[in-house]
Amino acid sequence: MAMKKGKKRQQQSTGARVNGNAQRKESWKEEKLVQIHQYLNSDPVDVDNLRRAAVSEGGLLTDELRRKVWPKLLNVNVYNLPARPSKDVRKNHKDFNQVLLDVRRSMKRFPKGMRADTRQVLQEKLIDIILVILQKNPALNYYQGYHDIVVTFLLVVGERLAIAMVETLSKHHLRDFMDPTMDSTKHILNYLFPILEEVDPELHDFMLRSEVGSVFALSWLITWYGHVLSEFRHILRLYDFFLASHPLMPIYFAAVIVLHREKVVKRTECDMAMVHHLLSQIPQDLPYEELISQAHSLFNRAPPSVLARRAALQSRTSVTINCFTDFQKTTRQQRPDSVLRRQLLRGRERGGVAPDSPLTGATASNQLVKMAFWGISATLGAAVLAVAQTAVDWAPEFIVQLF
Repeated sequence: MAMKKGKKRQQQSTGARVNGNAQRKESWKEEKLVQIHQYLNSDPVDVDNLRRAAVSEGGLLTDELRRKVWPKLLNVNVYNLPARPSKDVRKNHKDFNQVLLDVRRSMKRFPKGMRADTRQVLQEKLIDIILVILQKNPALNYYQGYHDIVVTFLLVVGERLAIAMVETLSKHHLRDFMDPTMDSTKHILNYLFPILEEVDPELHDFMLRSEVGSVFALSWLITWYGHVLSEFRHILRLYDFFLASHPLMPIYFAAVIVLHREKVVKRTECDMAMVHHLLSQIPQDLPYEELISQAHSLFNRAPPSVLARRAALQSRTSVTINCFTDFQKTTRQQRPDSVLRRQLLRGRERGGVAPDSPLTGATASNQLVKMAFWGISATLGAAVLAVAQTAVDWAPEFIVQLF
């Protein structure tokens, strides 16, 4: 009897600890939510602290917050969005056939259980978003894997906001990937080995001897891991991190993944094919928060400027890197949404808003309703979203350009 009572007290004690930890976790989340809303409502918006919140443990926590914070990280005014793509955006577009093929084979990037007709509607929107951005920006060139990034924004923020955000992203963070050749992409991939050498010279030398190169990380880098991770929540967590960070952060994250697997890599036969096969199979059970923290610390310890001097990487000019500092400065001058909303309403009352403005009159009301409805549906759907690799080999003709 005494043993039973002791066991019962032990179970009660364990249960109390579990409940206490759960309560502390919820309390921590609630506190972070309050802080993020305070940063959003500051005038000007406290973008620096929003970046810190997006990087720190848990990221932006919910899709509802992402729809508020992501635009601020990219300096996108949600009350001045582009119109929906016109019906003729596909006419004679040089990239239409390739975009169509890539989107058609992206079915697994959509929520499990989604009705086929609903998914098809979203795929058509995905095609139009990509084409309208390319049409508006002739200097940007489509690459296979771009649609993996665009679909993530479409699922979280909806069509029009996705157009505005991905267009800005394409001009900055993704700009080097959208050159007419692969030279700029190769340049960014070339940062991988200097980062590894900074932390683990032995692993760095092993990979050099194997002649594995860095192409195994290509799809990670140019899709922001959207193509290779199976759980949408992990992709969103990384998007929080990358949107708040330097454009080269995805390559630092690739480095910490390799470093995380250091022991198994060194146990592998020092052969190009063997090492490439191992590294290209990205684990799905990565300790994401730990790796994000490590990548952030590693970036501060060995920023791109330091690596470039050590590894003679400075010989090539990167539009993405060179423009980032100025881009960061512009994000610090934003007004909170409450102020933007009042300005919009005052402008409408004075007749200062153009008749075809996205948020005038009945259109404004309809758009706000649609945004609210999208928020509800996207939040509910986020719990069941999953991402898987396509059944076909990944963008083989794109990879060939690296050689």
